[in-house]
Amino acid sequence: MIDLPNSKAYFFFIEIWPQEVYYLAAILIILAVALFFITSLFGRIWCGYACFQTVWTDIFIAIERFFQGDRNQRIILDRKNNFNKLWRKTLTHFSWIIISFLTGLIFCSYFTDALNLYKNIFTFEISATILGWSLGIAGMTYLMAGFAREHVCTFMCPYARFQSAMFDNNTLIISYDEKRGEPRDKLHQGEDFSKRGHCIDCKQCVVVCPTGIDIRNGLQMECIACGLCVDACDDIMKKIGLPAGLIRYDTLSNLLNPQPQKKFKIWRLRTFYYLTILISVCSITIYSLANKAIVDISISQERNPLYVKLSDGGVRNGYNLKITNKTHQLKNFTITIIEPSQAILKIQNHENFTVNVNAESSFIFKFFLTVPPEILAQNQETQRLINLEIASEDGVEKISVIFITD
Repeated sequence: MIDLPNSKAYFFFIEIWPQEVYYLAAILIILAVALFFITSLFGRIWCGYACFQTVWTDIFIAIERFFQGDRNQRIILDRKNNFNKLWRKTLTHFSWIIISFLTGLIFCSYFTDALNLYKNIFTFEISATILGWSLGIAGMTYLMAGFAREHVCTFMCPYARFQSAMFDNNTLIISYDEKRGEPRDKLHQGEDFSKRGHCIDCKQCVVVCPTGIDIRNGLQMECIACGLCVDACDDIMKKIGLPAGLIRYDTLSNLLNPQPQKKFKIWRLRTFYYLTILISVCSITIYSLANKAIVDISISQERNPLYVKLSDGGVRNGYNLKITNKTHQLKNFTITIIEPSQAILKIQNHENFTVNVNAESSFIFKFFLTVPPEILAQNQETQRLINLEIASEDGVEKISVIFITD
């Protein structure tokens, strides 16, 4: 959850404050390197099985197939103008709109309390901001998954442009076995495959491809590794009595140098590169989380005026103390001067040297340090350090501040 009003974010058990934005950067780096690592091994399986565009498109296509039938039935339905077409098309688009609106609400649930959001929907108390974002996301979902579909992968997604840089000869990709399939030709009754390839040029691999490419021409940028062409080709091979695998998940190395019992190589130099980066970033992040400070303390000096000379010859400086309590309990902090012990501490609006900070909040306290004239006479420096100690139930933190006298 990204809690914008309170300037905090939550990622499972990790609570991220504004000054800890590097955790968000670490999470993004880990996810990106993991994606590159998986891509180098198994190709674009993210695009084919996990990408939001692919998943939502599959959901919309499944609904379309449920109400309107398979591809051939949909083509026939589009040619007609009757009540059957009207109610099937209406229910299809109505279902798409419902899923799109749910998608928008789920998106907004990352930025506001989910239970209150759904409660406000049923009581018609939803805010204009949330309603606007929900409708905006719903509209884009309806457009992208219902109509744009594979064009997003082909023309809009930047990942397709640079994913080939992560491929090598041992990357698992959708492959057409050219040695087995060529020369291709239509299958005639009574013909055997002794003098020809196994591809019967049925073009089913092209028909089912969501991006409309012909995988027989080799791996192309538009291929999202969804495997639909593999399933379609295996079905045809089964019908004509040939072994499956003319189109399959395989490596370029295996295709160029086919060997029996040759296995897919996972452990190679590139694998160790990505694993090293991934383990390093994860280790640093875990170490940082394990040693994460539950209290942040910072002190800034008042600039106007820098110092005040008192009537007895002493000098006073003003400071702003900001304490951020990241815990879920009220914390008490006691401020003590360590050196010089003769200095005088005064916290504005406080009778003693203890301040309270509420749970999950920050507070700024103004305090004054006064150095008596006898201490100033002993040391004529215009700047000196005053050592403070800020103690709470969780421990003690020592801080030094600059004291200006002239």
